[in-house]
Amino acid sequence: MISKFIGPESRALLRIAVPLIAAYLAEFAMFVTTKMVVGKLGYHELAAVGIAGDLCFEVLVILMGLLSIVGVLCAQSEGAGNKKEAGLAVRQGMIISALIGIPSMVLIWNLDIVLASTGQDPLVVELAGPYLHHLSATVLAVLFFAVFRNFVSALSKPTVVMIISIVAVVVNYYLTLILVNGGFGIAAMGVAGAGLATSIVSWLMVVSLIFYVYKTPSLRGYGVFAERWRFDPQICREIMVLGLPVAGLVSLEAGLFIATAILSGIISAETLAAYEVVMAWVGIPFVVALGIAEATMVRVAHSVGRNNLQGARRSGMLGMTLGVILLIIMIIVPLGFASYIIDIFIDHEDSGTKVVSLLATELLAIAAIFQVFDGLQVTAARALRGLKDNVAPLWIASFGYWVLGIGGGSLLAFMFNMGGIGLWWGLAMGMMTTGSMLAWRFNRISRRAISRAAV
Repeated sequence: MISKFIGPESRALLRIAVPLIAAYLAEFAMFVTTKMVVGKLGYHELAAVGIAGDLCFEVLVILMGLLSIVGVLCAQSEGAGNKKEAGLAVRQGMIISALIGIPSMVLIWNLDIVLASTGQDPLVVELAGPYLHHLSATVLAVLFFAVFRNFVSALSKPTVVMIISIVAVVVNYYLTLILVNGGFGIAAMGVAGAGLATSIVSWLMVVSLIFYVYKTPSLRGYGVFAERWRFDPQICREIMVLGLPVAGLVSLEAGLFIATAILSGIISAETLAAYEVVMAWVGIPFVVALGIAEATMVRVAHSVGRNNLQGARRSGMLGMTLGVILLIIMIIVPLGFASYIIDIFIDHEDSGTKVVSLLATELLAIAAIFQVFDGLQVTAARALRGLKDNVAPLWIASFGYWVLGIGGGSLLAFMFNMGGIGLWWGLAMGMMTTGSMLAWRFNRISRRAISRAAV
């Protein structure tokens, strides 16, 4: 009986997950290729664009966490056969995106001031400023894209997102090369050109996705553009009530990496550069897990909309199992190919890179353990999100990320003089605890929900 269900469910989950994984890998590749281009200018430039881009990305991830509820509402509406409600959720998501996006642009423009206040290398801060000023224009584009990505993913049509994202990687790479180094009559802009390239490509992506949704006949029944674009207090309230705890959870995770980047910079510019190299790998298994996690959330929410709690539980457990297995297989990369990863970003003729290379090699070994539980926590958190369980995961993450992660990592780094190695062991401990507890919670509350429904 179980095997008969798992086969079709696996196919349904992977039908959503595989295009999303490809899309997320492509989007992440935009950040990686930017680091590749800028890293050839020197490790200070790599550190500057790395930490500034990370801060910007984490701000956007928090906002996208809030907007992810649009996908949950669309999936539940689709499961219940109510297309108009899904279209309404998209329109309200766009309105909320505009309201939260504009102040976020101002924040990102001024993040170099934040960096300066944390004791970063003055040259790193100086280089980060122009990059952030141009990168701030990407905020609204990213948020609008997230809303429509949630919509098409909830309808099990994420292939278009994959295609747009893959094309964007190529465009971003060559545009970054031209704007950073100069060419075709354009003067070299240095790190500022990297920020401008990302902003231009982000707007091209969202315009392409909106055009697809507008022109696709099968999506017209949802009334995304046909209905009036007016503020709906009830739907917006539901998005905010459900989304704020999610944003809080994501902010705890984002803050974990922001704090680690800042602490790495306090230790030394070399430690920060090594951190950026390692994060360039860690992001790959993470976005693979994220694709599985988003598909898991859609399948769980879809089953909830159909009032099929058994199906919701099975989708969640299957998603977590598939994610962990895949990430265990991927451990071979940081353990066996560390030198190849480092060579992509480091110019060995640059002074100071020997220290960066040696440290990055050690950090990648710790990242091999870290990545498995990072994937587990992101999948478990989204499975819970599909059940609209958002508050308890916030407290679990608070303990795991900050008490064990940052608290334990800082203790090892500074009190026991372990430096960057100590920071990453703290991250590993925090992620192991958080992932395990979130998985346990999904198992517990999904089983309890089924028992209550049977009474």
